Amino acid sequence: MRAFRPQWLSARVSQPLKRWNSTAALADIQASKIQVKKADALKPLVANKDLVFGQTFTDHMLTVEWEADKGWSNPQIVPHGKICLDPGSTVFHYGAGCFEGMKAYKDKNGKIRLFRPDMNMARLNRSSHRIALPNFNGDELLKCISEYVKLDERWIPNERGYSLYLRPTMIGTQPTLGVTAPNRALLFVIGSPVGPYYKTGFNAVALKATTEYVRAWPRGTGDAKIGGNYAVGLLPQLLAAKQGYQQNLWLFGDDHQLTEVGAMNLFILWKNTQGETELVTPPLDGSILPGVTRDSILSLARSWNEFKVSERKLTMPELRDAVKDGRVKEIFGAGTACIVSPVKLIEYMGEELHIPLDPSNPSSQAGPLTKRFNDAMMDIQYGDVEHPWSKVIN
Repeated sequence: MRAFRPQWLSARVSQPLKRWNSTAALADIQASKIQVKKADALKPLVANKDLVFGQTFTDHMLTVEWEADKGWSNPQIVPHGKICLDPGSTVFHYGAGCFEGMKAYKDKNGKIRLFRPDMNMARLNRSSHRIALPNFNGDELLKCISEYVKLDERWIPNERGYSLYLRPTMIGTQPTLGVTAPNRALLFVIGSPVGPYYKTGFNAVALKATTEYVRAWPRGTGDAKIGGNYAVGLLPQLLAAKQGYQQNLWLFGDDHQLTEVGAMNLFILWKNTQGETELVTPPLDGSILPGVTRDSILSLARSWNEFKVSERKLTMPELRDAVKDGRVKEIFGAGTACIVSPVKLIEYMGEELHIPLDPSNPSSQAGPLTKRFNDAMMDIQYGDVEHPWSKVIN
């Protein structure tokens, strides 16, 4: 890929204003114009047992460049390799970057499936808009991603629990130190074969409910999938790990509202103060990422119609009291990487609160509802249960 040269800056420094105000039709992504350059030599595959999350990459990648006065260029599938950028590119200085996480699965008949990819395209468009990066036609990008995945099909493991993790990413590439919306951008997609989040079965985690650091706040960027939301959690994660906890439980406000757990959405199954069995998760108030897995769990739970399902504000003191009263049944995080991650303990204000897992099986590392959600989601993802969420692309 060619380097982005500084001489472009002088000609386009004023383009962001045109971009937001102009009614001129600019080129959108068109899958029909995709150009493919295959790798001369293919990499050796990695055995399933040796896969480490995010450390092995496929043979190719998808790239599409954007310019404010032209729109999107022709999509290209090229050999996976380094990207050459000017050190003044806005992504390096002002965090002009966002991304998605999605997976491709191979079912027992060899068909390639994507799970609710339309939601990933819509969220990437929302994230890019939030940080003044360009929008795109999600259906067309999805067609391009499908062509890329089919080309690198050999990297999709056949075994249940394994998949090809896809990382669509958009970055601002205009070389300028001016704080302005970039007039150049690059959208790329890379793939990485991955195994089960828990290789030997569920492994419940202990959380540190942090009151010192805040991940996000209403009307900020917590509901966008941008790199800055993750960078601010790295130090608290290290500090929690030094104390023996695997993740942070993010709190917000003087009343210590529950928000997210690590980089996942939070779910609690309990008996509420009215005596109802309730699955509850914090609401999408602008500080919480609208996870695809989150939405799927809520939809499944409502379709089962076996208990109350709520999206509402919760505080850590409320949860602490419920644990002490014996009203909490299960707590888990939810996200693309793990589907569900059971919680066994929360440290809050110097006190450790023990969370039930499976009362019928003392050795279990996950509660029955947590396991049920995991199995139901995987059945859909791998095509064992036909569902409109699962999209066959070949």
